[in-house]
Parts: sequence; structure tokens; C-alpha cells
Amino acid sequence: MGLATFKGGIHPYEGKELSESKPVQILMPKGEMVFPMSQHIGAPATPLVAKGDQVLAGQKIGEASGFISANVISSVSGTVKAIEPRRVANGAMVNSIIIENDGEYKTVEGLGTDRDSSKLSKQEIRDIVKAAGIVGLGGAGFPTHVKLTPKDENKIDYILVNGAECEPYLTSDYRMMIEEPEKIVGGLKVVLQLFDNAKGVIGIENNKPEAIKILTDLVKDEPRISVCPLLTKYPQGGERSLINAITGRKVNSSMLPADAGCIVDNIDTIIAIYMAVCKTTPLMRRIVTVTGDAVVNPQNYNVKIGTDFQELVDAAGGFKTEPEKLIAGGPMMGMALFDLHIPVTKTCSALTCFTKDEVAANAPSPCIRCGKCVSVCPSHIVPQMMMDAAERNDCDLFEKLSGMECMECGSCTFICPAKRPLTQAFKEMRKTVAANRRKKA
Repeated sequence: MGLATFKGGIHPYEGKELSESKPVQILMPKGEMVFPMSQHIGAPATPLVAKGDQVLAGQKIGEASGFISANVISSVSGTVKAIEPRRVANGAMVNSIIIENDGEYKTVEGLGTDRDSSKLSKQEIRDIVKAAGIVGLGGAGFPTHVKLTPKDENKIDYILVNGAECEPYLTSDYRMMIEEPEKIVGGLKVVLQLFDNAKGVIGIENNKPEAIKILTDLVKDEPRISVCPLLTKYPQGGERSLINAITGRKVNSSMLPADAGCIVDNIDTIIAIYMAVCKTTPLMRRIVTVTGDAVVNPQNYNVKIGTDFQELVDAAGGFKTEPEKLIAGGPMMGMALFDLHIPVTKTCSALTCFTKDEVAANAPSPCIRCGKCVSVCPSHIVPQMMMDAAERNDCDLFEKLSGMECMECGSCTFICPAKRPLTQAFKEMRKTVAANRRKKA
């Protein structure tokens, strides 16, 4: 039997050799800390502190303000300098709490206390996850307590842990699978407590043989947990792709994974659940890969949320040469940056720095109707026709062509010999269609 995978996808240059052998280093921040109130999908959190207040590490400083929302926790102790809009990775100005780090890291009482998860009720576990401010750390930022509370928990039969890390250059999840596999298994066991009929499957691409071996050995005596090796292919780690590869089930844009009996969590999200439930430690840190051919010393860092991106670059030895392209995340789904003075947030997985901007170097030309974009699309739609609709701003046609099924993975743009900006156009169209639907509703 071959390796599990999905139909479609691409094989971009991986670039993981730059940082995959670099153990995670703890990076202590030096400057002020910035905590945006919106680091998740849904309503922004409401600030619970005021200018001049003293705060502790582990203290809730922003409270979830709706059902789809998430708490924000301070990662340092210090004084609130201001509450004001600050720029984040996607370019938006977001209301943020600015804390002057006192360097003492005084914590709230009980932080880090061991807790026996087996003695907790399902609701207690969900409440702890919510209090800890945990969101999807694969990049989506969906509040995890909401994901762990489906309409019918008895219909969930798969808890899928996404260890694919298919995005080129990123190695933070790989390092955690190598360095802290016990926390992954521990976190998965906590989630399995919530779903009596579910089994846990950790999906890992076969370009990570050491991680596959370590976790396979670790779960050999766990009757409800297994490891599923996946074919190395992008976007294997996309939620829909992963579900299809491991279970054979299909999920479209009108469905949640729970509708297909699945819950999918990223490696670091599962670790965050373990830390919150078993170690009484809320989400205060991110594992971030700093990489690319412009970086002196590519590295994986354990970074306190709120740290300035410039500090990551400084820790990695700075730049060999001035980079033409800076990306928050990886080259396929990351966001281009024009300023490094933005904070590390819950959804920041990497800073990728390139000496050359390959996108700018290739001007688009007319479509040659080669069909390559169709052959690689994991959603099995027709990017060439969708682009025609996008260029005419024809939302009705875009919807008829199943444009809302687009995962925005970038496979079509990557493979296009004419270098057309397909994914960018589809992102804008999907936003417009979604806005039009909200108006009608």
C-alpha cells in the first residue's frame, strides 16, 4: 500500500535543510511587548487592563468578546505603557496592549503546576483550553475551544494531528516532534478524553523519517493512537487535504471537518493543549522558524508572544545581504512584509527572508491554456476559468465555478508558466463574495 495522500498538489523546493537540524533555542525578548487583541479568527478580545497597570506573566489581559473569539495572555511581567493600534503581519492596524517588559518574568500564582487531566470533566478541559487563549497555531487562528465543542461529540471518530508541515522552509513543528514528542502524545490523549468514539492519528510527511519513527515508537502501546506516514507533497497539511489523505472523506467549503467526523489540530496546538491542561500554562509562546538564504544563521526559536520580529532577525545573526523579500510564514501561504517592527502573534510560524524576490522578477503573461493549474488544484476546480471571472469582477460566475472551494494554497500560481497572479486574484474574489453574502444575510 502506498503512502497516504490526496489528488493534485505540487512539489516545490523544500528549503528545510537550512533549519531542520537546529534545535529550538529559547529567545528572551529585550524590547517592549505588543499584544494585539485580534490574533484569531472572530471578534477581537476586550482589553482587561489600563495604562499604568502592573501585569504578570500568565495573566489574562484580553478577554474573548464573543463565541468565536479568544483570550489574550501576557507572556511577561511589567507595566502597561499604552493601549493603541499597532500594525500586524497582514498589514492591518489592530488595537493592542503595549507592555514594558521588566525582565523579571514574575508569574501568576499556580503557573506551571502539574494537573492530572484524567480527573477533569469534559467541560473542565474545554474551559481550561478557552481560558488559556489557545487557537489554531497552524496559521488559521480558529479558537480551539470552539473546535473542541462540536454539535454532536459522539459523531467525531477521528482526531487528526497535522504533522505534515508541508509549507517549504518551515521546520518548527518538525523540531517539536523530535524534541517534545511526549507533549504531543499527552495533548492528543487529553483531546481523546473529550470524544469517546474517536481514535487519534498523527499524520507526518515521509520527508521526516526521524519524527515518524520517534512518534510511532512512542504510541505503540496506545490503543487509540497511531501514526500515518504521508506522501511529501504540498498542500498535504491543508485541513481538507489531510482529512482526505488519512480518512478518504471529502470536506467542501460549506462544511466543517466535524461534519465529516473529524477534528484537525496542528502539532503546536496539541502541545499548547497539553501545557494548558496538564501543566497549568496558558498560550504565551510560539515556536518560530527564522530562515531563508538572506539569514546568517537560520534557526528555530521558542519566542514569547508579543516579541518584535526584528529581535528574531538579530538573534539569527542578521542578514548576509539586504533581503528583497520578507515573508511572515512560508513562501506558499505567508504574507509579504514591508516592516520588521511587528509583533510575534499566535499565528506566526516563521520569518522567511530571501535575497531575491522571485515573484517580482517574473512579470505575468497571457494564459496559454496548458491546464497545469487544473491538474495540481487540490480542490479540483478550474483556476483558468476562475481567473477570467476574477478579471471581470464577475462574482456570480466565480461562485458558479466553485471559486469558494479555493483553499488559497498557491499551487496554481506556483505551477503557472505564464506567472499569472491566480491565488491573489482568488483571495480578493473570495473576500468580495463573502462580504456580499454577509450583506444579503
